[in-house]
Amino acid sequence: MTPNEADRVALSPVTADHFPVLLDWLRQPHIREWWGEPEIELGQIRDMIEGRDTTRPFVIELEGRPVGYIQYWFLADNRDGIDQSVDELPADTVGVDLIIGAKDLLSRGIGSTAVKLMVRHLLETGRRNIIIDPDPKNTRAVRAYEKAGFQPVPHLAGRTGDYLIMQYDTNNETDT
Repeated sequence: MTPNEADRVALSPVTADHFPVLLDWLRQPHIREWWGEPEIELGQIRDMIEGRDTTRPFVIELEGRPVGYIQYWFLADNRDGIDQSVDELPADTVGVDLIIGAKDLLSRGIGSTAVKLMVRHLLETGRRNIIIDPDPKNTRAVRAYEKAGFQPVPHLAGRTGDYLIMQYDTNNETDT
């Protein structure tokens, strides 16, 4: 994305009005490959906005139109569902996950721009330990996250199964 296009990407909190489009995205083959059952995933998002889960969900908007989903979650609240090797990460670590809803919007810089916006928000709220955990076979995602300032955590390489733990490099703060 060019700088002008980046200005057209924004994040807004998920509301119940977003549920139909979220379910549609979660059913798309390019998302199903990496995410779980659509109805279960949507139920988890519902739990988030209704306060039963501490994860914070947002819609990615391009020129005001919903095009994707991004969330941040707290490692301290999710240690049970994650590989034990992440126990070595600081307790205040937050993780980020995202999807781009329409396949024709992939590889256009929207995901990396949305991640940069989320990182900026997290840094502004005092978070310094930020991770993202793509499947290492999802090379498109790995490239987008590297573009957004994330790098694999060397001491966790090969120890986290289906996850590549990548951490935001706070030395890149001027880039966000």
